[in-house]
Amino acid sequence: MKNDKNKDKTTEDYLEAMLILKEKNGYVRSIDVASQLNVTKPSVTYTTKRLRERGLITMDRDNLIQITDEGLKIASKTYKRHVTLKNFFMMLGVSEEAAEDDACKVEHDLSEETFDAFCAHVKKYSPSDTE
Repeated sequence: MKNDKNKDKTTEDYLEAMLILKEKNGYVRSIDVASQLNVTKPSVTYTTKRLRERGLITMDRDNLIQITDEGLKIASKTYKRHVTLKNFFMMLGVSEEAAEDDACKVEHDLSEETFDAFCAHVKKYSPSDTE
């Protein structure tokens, strides 16, 4: 079970990083994914192969990475969780760096039910939108 959880976390981390890079640069290269995630190029090669096999990404003839619709669903969901949690932690007075690190850890482990309840609570008691 834990191994499956690690695979899901890796998938979510990679797809989220790819989404961020696509929005920032307009394209996604493996070398940029490695830099964004602070992992080795061989790790990116291995993981992108698995993501392609699962139909979550494609690579064009220039080896630029494209996120498929299915991959985009996962990336967007993970990114939304990340931003929401990071903003909330910062509202609590946590430094941006700690909030960033903690959001990365928590975003993968909350159930959908808990995250939805969290968002509803924040929305109800917050003077501003944190999503």
